[in-house]
Amino acid sequence: MDNRQALGSWLSGPRAAAEQAGVDFGYRGQQLGLPEEGPGSIARPGARLGALAVDWGLCLLIAYGLITDGYGQATSNWALLILFALNALTVGTVGATPGKLLFRLRVVSVHGGRLSLPRAVLRAALTCLAIPALVWDRDGRGLHDRFSGAVQVRV
Repeated sequence: MDNRQALGSWLSGPRAAAEQAGVDFGYRGQQLGLPEEGPGSIARPGARLGALAVDWGLCLLIAYGLITDGYGQATSNWALLILFALNALTVGTVGATPGKLLFRLRVVSVHGGRLSLPRAVLRAALTCLAIPALVWDRDGRGLHDRFSGAVQVRV
């Protein structure tokens, strides 16, 4: 093996090296029985981050305008608490936050149907911790989704 190939496989990561060796990983969501494209397929990371940014901005606006007098640490703390409540209540009842609705995403159970309220509360708590939401599996699901038995799909 040439040194450039070894360095290139290291830079591209283990998945690219395994794919070059002939391993077929399939598409994201295949193990869950979801379609590759279109409605019901795994939500893309950009849309998920965009939805989270919209939800965080909405929570900051509520905390800044209704609860605190100015922007400071208290505003961020209140915004995090509002984000937890927003995620728990809307995902547990409607299946999506306002940001997810804007980006045409929905949170559903891996077994089909809506996520139950206790599992939505667990998912919201893990989302607010941030680290579980930043660690993804090969299907693009964060640990917060895996622990709560959820998956974010396109509508």
